[in-house]
Amino acid sequence: MTRLLMLAALSLGLSGAQAAPTGVLTIRFLDVGQGDAVLITSPEGKSVLYDGGRSESRMRELIQQYNIKNVSLVVASHADSDHITGLIPTVALNRPTYFLNNGLAGTTQTWQKLINVVTQAGTKGLKATDQVIHLGGVKLTVLPPPPGMPDQNTNSVGLLVQYGAFRALMTGDSETPETAAWLRKYPANTLGPVDVYKSIHHGAANGDTLAWLTAVRPKNVVVSVGPNNYGHPTQKALDLYRKAGATVYQTDLNGTVTVTVQPNGHYVIRAEKGNLQPKPAMVPSPAAPAPANIAYPNCAAVRAAGKAPLLRGQPGYRSGLDRDGDGRACE
Repeated sequence: MTRLLMLAALSLGLSGAQAAPTGVLTIRFLDVGQGDAVLITSPEGKSVLYDGGRSESRMRELIQQYNIKNVSLVVASHADSDHITGLIPTVALNRPTYFLNNGLAGTTQTWQKLINVVTQAGTKGLKATDQVIHLGGVKLTVLPPPPGMPDQNTNSVGLLVQYGAFRALMTGDSETPETAAWLRKYPANTLGPVDVYKSIHHGAANGDTLAWLTAVRPKNVVVSVGPNNYGHPTQKALDLYRKAGATVYQTDLNGTVTVTVQPNGHYVIRAEKGNLQPKPAMVPSPAAPAPANIAYPNCAAVRAAGKAPLLRGQPGYRSGLDRDGDGRACE
């Protein structure tokens, strides 16, 4: 059952040169070294932090650098320390309303410290289920771990971010058993295409697969990675991303990667540093003005024509076919 959660706006405001601008969706793939941390800020100024990296001190630096002040929700994709350590200062400073996680307790001191801080902050624990969270005008669809997964990595919590026709996807440290189960559960057009995709498990060899990327169809891939002894990102993963036709960013080369999205779905990707990043560019949404001579009476007709999902602005799109108003009709 889909569960709707309305996150209340906090009273803290945003200021400072590097704070997220208002009126647009901002997604920052934060440079936390070998780990994951993604800051999602709605046009209304509400924020979600999906994972927090492996360093409390590094996250405090980023909190100051980006003036992160009103995180309403923190998400742990899973309990590994390179994903949850930075959530500790974030929770302590922001006192978020919810802490979304996979429901599997970690066994480390870092996990226990995080739980203690969550308790002290009065933050409510929330187990990942099939649910939709509305962050202002941004739709967050939770991909809960499938039943029967064997470990923390394969119990990673996925998050699909939608704002108009724009879509971004992150899935923690998932491995093939979990992504294969998601492929059986979700129609391909639910998973992709996505405009921006965070690579699985820092570009590990046992993360992304051809079958998964064929469904996700990423246009841009961000690899969250730092100095490591694991060989991340692997050549296997990089070859898969390039075979998919995606532009690849790496936080070890490019620093924090920032995506800003306009209400019409147009977005800009900017890399903080490095000689290898693509030039910042305005990327248009796939939507195009609809010719007046194309009309579908219902979603059955859209599917029969092979046009589902129908994006806002594409031929034949109309609001009557888009029940949840997210810019994707007949999903």
